Amino acid sequence: MKKAAAGSGPVIIKKYANRRLYNTETSSYITLDHLAAMTREGRDFKVVDAKSDEDITHNVLTQIIMEEESRGTSMLPVNFLRQLISLYGDSMQAMVPGYLEASMDSFRRNQEQFKSAVEGAFANSPFAEIAKRNLAMFEAAAEAFKPGAAGGIAPAAPAPAPAQEGGDDVSALKAELARLQDKIEKLGK
Repeated sequence: MKKAAAGSGPVIIKKYANRRLYNTETSSYITLDHLAAMTREGRDFKVVDAKSDEDITHNVLTQIIMEEESRGTSMLPVNFLRQLISLYGDSMQAMVPGYLEASMDSFRRNQEQFKSAVEGAFANSPFAEIAKRNLAMFEAAAEAFKPGAAGGIAPAAPAPAPAQEGGDDVSALKAELARLQDKIEKLGK
């Protein structure tokens, strides 16, 4: 989350005891949905407790994830959540945040390359419509991984290799499509 007005730093959001959020940049009260939209736009913000001035950004971002998950479209699989919970108090706990952040950075870097490879691999083929649907599901899942989004999953697989010349083109594409579909289905669980 790096975007902000030039030189102004992060937008300060004050959270009051009555749970209202106040955007000091626009001098208006906002909701968690507004903060989620700011996150998706890459706007940098910091949420502070209005009384103590304590930074509570982490707690508020976690609350946004909880609300998103409760709306019916779960992105965080139950097994992932269990594994994450089991790491609290573990000797490896200190390494998890860095690992998740690096995984998400890798996922974002590969997202455009992956999208281009899938679109190019299936252009003018009978698999074009299937590829478009799979790509739409992938983009929906990837929406949460834009800069500044909280949460995380395992690192993304490398972009698919270009199809080989000759008769193996179709079979290689079918195998790649099956592998991608399996990964997308796992993301949806």
